[in-house]
Amino acid sequence: MQDKQSTSANEESAIQEIEQITIEQVKQHYQAGEKPARRDAHAKHHGCVKGEFIVESNLPEKMRFGIFQEPGKKFTVCIRYSNGSGNHDQPDTKGDPRGMAIKLFGVEGEKLLPDEKKTQDLIVVNYPVFPIRNLRDYIDFFVAIRDAKGGFPLKFFIPSYNPLKWRLREFIISLKTIQQKIVSPLEIQYWSMTPYKLGNEVIKFSAKPSVNINSPRIATNPNYLREAMVEYLSSKEVSFDFLVQFQTDADKMPIEDARIKWKSPFHKVAIIKIPPQTFDSPQQMEFCENLSYTPWHSLPEHEPLGAVNRARKPIYQAISKLRHELNGVSKLEPTEEEFSAMFGHL
Repeated sequence: MQDKQSTSANEESAIQEIEQITIEQVKQHYQAGEKPARRDAHAKHHGCVKGEFIVESNLPEKMRFGIFQEPGKKFTVCIRYSNGSGNHDQPDTKGDPRGMAIKLFGVEGEKLLPDEKKTQDLIVVNYPVFPIRNLRDYIDFFVAIRDAKGGFPLKFFIPSYNPLKWRLREFIISLKTIQQKIVSPLEIQYWSMTPYKLGNEVIKFSAKPSVNINSPRIATNPNYLREAMVEYLSSKEVSFDFLVQFQTDADKMPIEDARIKWKSPFHKVAIIKIPPQTFDSPQQMEFCENLSYTPWHSLPEHEPLGAVNRARKPIYQAISKLRHELNGVSKLEPTEEEFSAMFGHL
């Protein structure tokens, strides 16, 4: 019991240290004139779009938990597409992780956080694994990012001349992640990276385009990803298959090491349909900027698992609270009615 309490105390201390580093970064950028205050990561969004999240009608019993409990159930969703960098001005032509943050409306039931209004968030990134092993490394990673001042945090991966201390696996994952250049956020697969519950099971999840669009090329405009979305959604629908991947071997598919790629089949549990629409008016872009997403806006049946997710809980809350306070904007989860008033009804 003592060891468990000590581990818990050490973890809490590590999370607080990471939280303080990220808060200071946001404050420093704001004081340096970067206003409004932005997220510390995924600062540049390409826009939020409206869609439907439709649960498959023939799910087996072991998948029927939480948002998947009712076969055929439809949820309105708000999806935020973004670059992974904390630099809001970074051109889209630069390689970067890309994010797809999905907010479901009309989700009944008690949630893990008290500040939601019938919502469930699902956050995915276009790479299947995370480059950090544990919370101690997470601290070192944030310190290296801070010290790099916008550059590549090489010190995290090669902290000394001793090769035994080099983080080569993490270095390879990070390079592969940040070197990715894409044609459109609507054409790529996204993964949760970290594990979650699905009832009594442990899963990871993914969103994969249902049909290949195959746009011709990568553009050179610094905001071309938004423009690609605007052009495509002006007349055509996009859909993503929402997939879950079960943990079938606890040793080979660990919860506490998000660097490890799981090797088990994906199962389709829902489809996301994004109809043709206009989403880039100044009012819609501002609405998107003021949204908050966190894996902990969640039903208990989809509880985030692992140290990385445990760290995300207070860190995401603290950063969201801070930037809303600095920007003089209320930090409230939108209702489905508020979202539909801004983006239209399906």
